[in-house]
Order: sequence, then structure tokens, then C-alpha cells
Amino acid sequence: MGSRGNFGSRFAGILVAAGSAVGLGNIWRFPYELGRNGGAAFLIIYILCILAFGLPLMISEFAVGRHAQSNSARAFGRMGGSKHWKWVGFLGVLTGTLILCYYGVAAGWTVEYLFEAGVNGFAGKTSEQFATDFSTFISDPMRPVACMIVFMLINLAVILAGVKGGIERGSKLMMPLLFVFVLVLAFGSVFLIDSKEGLVFLFKPDFSKVTSGTLLAAMGQAFYSLSLSMGCLCTYASYFRKEDKLVGNAINVATIDTFIAILAGLIIFPAAFSAGIEPGAGPSLVFITLPYVFQQVFTGQPVLCYIFSLMFYLLLVLATLTSAMGLLEVPTIYLKEEFRIRRRWSAIGCTLFCIIIGVGCSLSMGKWSGFTIGGLGLFDLFDFVTAKIMLPVGGLLTALYVGYFCDNSQLRDEITNHGTVAVGFYKVYIFLVRFVAPLAIIAIFLNQFGLL
Repeated sequence: MGSRGNFGSRFAGILVAAGSAVGLGNIWRFPYELGRNGGAAFLIIYILCILAFGLPLMISEFAVGRHAQSNSARAFGRMGGSKHWKWVGFLGVLTGTLILCYYGVAAGWTVEYLFEAGVNGFAGKTSEQFATDFSTFISDPMRPVACMIVFMLINLAVILAGVKGGIERGSKLMMPLLFVFVLVLAFGSVFLIDSKEGLVFLFKPDFSKVTSGTLLAAMGQAFYSLSLSMGCLCTYASYFRKEDKLVGNAINVATIDTFIAILAGLIIFPAAFSAGIEPGAGPSLVFITLPYVFQQVFTGQPVLCYIFSLMFYLLLVLATLTSAMGLLEVPTIYLKEEFRIRRRWSAIGCTLFCIIIGVGCSLSMGKWSGFTIGGLGLFDLFDFVTAKIMLPVGGLLTALYVGYFCDNSQLRDEITNHGTVAVGFYKVYIFLVRFVAPLAIIAIFLNQFGLL
């Protein structure tokens, strides 16, 4: 791979790719979707969606990225087909960059709450105070911006250290820590008094809640949870070694991602129900509901409450950072290779761009709340455009390219390691990419706009 660098081992590559997938969506979106859509029934459908189109699309991005050994935009022009397919890769670069612009804002919130947990700032507060504090914080013109900048500079420091010295080393440190924290927190939550109701809510199948909407929710969660079409997987795959088994890597990444999401549910629901609270979704769950839950669950045990809160918000920061690393690496390597800009200046330029846009997204929660486009503030607008339009379109185009237009022999060589690895399901894989994945993505896309 020359001066590009590569991951030192297959295990490192899996950790890095898994870190890209594991993020805030695992902590606050997956558990809620699981509980709202029939518990274990939703989990079964979700796993089927992972197998039907999530894994095939991940394997496809891995194959395209490793074959090209280049940034995402250039990669899609190197596995046969028209050179115009490079715009699919560029769409991934643009999508990942725009996601980082507002993702960094939410990441700043985790930094603030980690600080609050560290100074024991949650002690003695009521649920109303937590709601007021969060509302006051995100509407403040300075504090959220300052927290976002701190987070983005930490992320930049990792990327500046390079592929092996920064991304790989950071993932080797943060992912094991994340696993330890999530296991300890889940274990502690499960053994709380009155946690049974939360476990029932999470894992007992309730097929009466399963509707066509449940299927679409599971499909959407599978698509977004695996970081598909953000350029991250394709870019990281370009650092994989030639002897790495792509199918095995994809299976491991999907397994780790799902495992973390389920454990997040084990942290949240038993604790919430032990406190007599049914958790809501989104930011209110982790920044309003859970701080209050921790206070209620550990009444009379301030040390345990402090430790539990501190570990949870450190877990959130780690999960957010492992995702943000991939989102920043995508445009950094793109600028370096396409415009011959030194890696250092590419990373700094991308970070500054995301911070500037992020300031606008943060201010849209407060001072700029009156400025809207299509009825949406900047934060919600970036979320809407990337999550509901750019990601599904990118996923659909990826499936069409790999399924119909790329060089099939080159694709087979990548997936089977030039025939040295037997992949008996190759025909099944091609069928899923050509037919199941496009139909699933179209269904998700139409559902986003209430057309299905």
C-alpha cells in the first residue's frame, strides 16, 4: 500500500471498522426501537435484515475499498464499469463530512455530561431540573460550541497521528474500554432491584406489536447502525491487508455492533424500570431521563451513583469518538489523494470546516432557532438530508454498482481472496446485492417520507 499505510493485523481492522459502526445510535436509538417494536420479535427481524442486506452491502464496500486501495471516491472507479461511478464514492465522502458537522455537536453534549458526572453535578436534582438544564445547555451560545470544539480537536489529534499510530492505536485502546464499561454497566443494571420489568420489556417477544412498520424500522436500523454509505467502511477497507478475509471481517463487525446495542438496552431498561420510569427516545433518553434514573436507583448510595454515571458518560464519549474518527478520515484521505494536500493540512481543514458548520448547527438550538429551511433548523436539516436522503441513495447506488456494473471477476477475487478462501454463498451474496438490498433500501426511502 506504499505510503498510505495499513492496519497491522486483521484484528485491528475489525476493531476499527466496528468502532466506526458503534456510536450514539447504538446507545439511544437501538434499545428504544427494540422495546417499542416488540422486544425480541424486533431483534429477530433486525438480525434477519442484517443477514439479508446489511452484511452484503458491508462486504461490497469492503471489496470495493480493498481492491482500489484508495479513498472512497476513487475506489468506485477502479473495479470496472464507467469512471462516472466515482461520484457514488464522492457521495459517501460528502455524506460522512456533513454527518460529522452535526454529529460533533451531539458529541459535545457527551463531553459536557461527562464533565458534569465527573464533578458530581447530577446529585440531588429532580427530573424537571434535568430537563431544564439540558434545554438551557443546548440553547446556550457558548458552552455547547466549546464542548464541540474540544471533542473535534481530540478527534483531529487521533487522525493526525496516522492510520496505525492514530486510528488503529486509538481503536485498540478505546474499543476494549468500551466493551469493559458496557459489560460492567449492563451487569450492574440487570441486578438492580425491580429490574425484571425492564428485561421483560426488552426481551420478551410481543408479536402483537409487529407490523409492516416494525419491518421498516428494523431495516432502517440495520442500514444506519452499520455505517453503510458514509464512506467509512470503504475507506477503512483500503487499509485492510490482502490476506484478510472480508466476509469474516464483516460478520465480526456486525456481531460486535449488535452485541453493543443489545448491552446498551440491558443498561438502560432495567435501570429505568427500577426507577419506575419508562424511557423515551433520542437525546432526552441519555441527557434527561438517565441522569435522573441513576439518582433514583442509587438513592442512599452516592458513591455507586457517581461511579455508574461517570462510567456511562465515558462510554458515550468513547462510542462517539470511535465513530467520529471514521467520519473525519474519509474526507481527510480524499483531499490528500485527490488534491495532493498533506495529510496534516487535509485533516485540519476538514476539522475547521466541520466546526464552522457545527457552530451554525449548535446555534440553531438557541439564538438561531428562528432561522429555518423548509421548517427545519440547521441541526435538523443536516440530519434530515444525510439520514433520509443521502444515505439511502448512496446505499442503493452501491448495490446497483456492485450487483450489475462492476467487474464480477475482480469482485469475486476480493471476496474469495483470489480463490484461496472458499465462499460457497457467493451466488447467494450476488442475489442479495442485486435484488434484496435495492428493494429494501427503496422501501426504507419511501417509508422516510410516509409513502409506504
